Amino acid sequence: MILVSMILKAKGSEVVTVTPDALVAEALQLMAEKNIGAIMVLDKGKPVGIFSERDFVREVARDQCITLKLPVETYMTRELYCVTPSSSMDECMAIMTNKHIRHLPVMEGDELVGIISIGDIVKNMIEDKDLLIDNLQNYIFGPSFGK
Repeated sequence: MILVSMILKAKGSEVVTVTPDALVAEALQLMAEKNIGAIMVLDKGKPVGIFSERDFVREVARDQCITLKLPVETYMTRELYCVTPSSSMDECMAIMTNKHIRHLPVMEGDELVGIISIGDIVKNMIEDKDLLIDNLQNYIFGPSFGK
C-alpha cells in the first residue's frame, strides 16, 4: 500500500504559498513559474484556502472577466480537504473523486507538510500496477521473460 509520505518522499514536500492579500496576478505568475496547478493560501502560517486554475477559470466563466488586482482570498476555495502522511493513495483518490478536487494539502497536526495532486496519485498508481505486472510475469514465466 502506497502512503502519502512515500509520495512526498519521492516528489519532495515543497509547498508554494501566498498570503490571502497577495494579488491574483502574483499567484498566477507564481503558479506559472513553478508549473503547478494550485497554490496554498496561508494566514500566519496556517492554511486558510487554496487557489487553483479551476478557481480562476470558474470566476472568469461566471463573471466573464476577472480582476487580477484583487486579493487571492476573493477567489480562493476556503473549504479544504486534507490528508495526513499516513493516508493511503486509495483514500486520497476517494476524497478527490467524491469532492471533485485535484489537490490535497498534507497536514501533520497543525503543520502543512506537503501537497499532492491527482497527477501524483495517477503516476504512483501506474508505477504500482507496472510493478505488479512485472512481478506476476516473473512468477509465471521466469525472471528472463521479455528480455
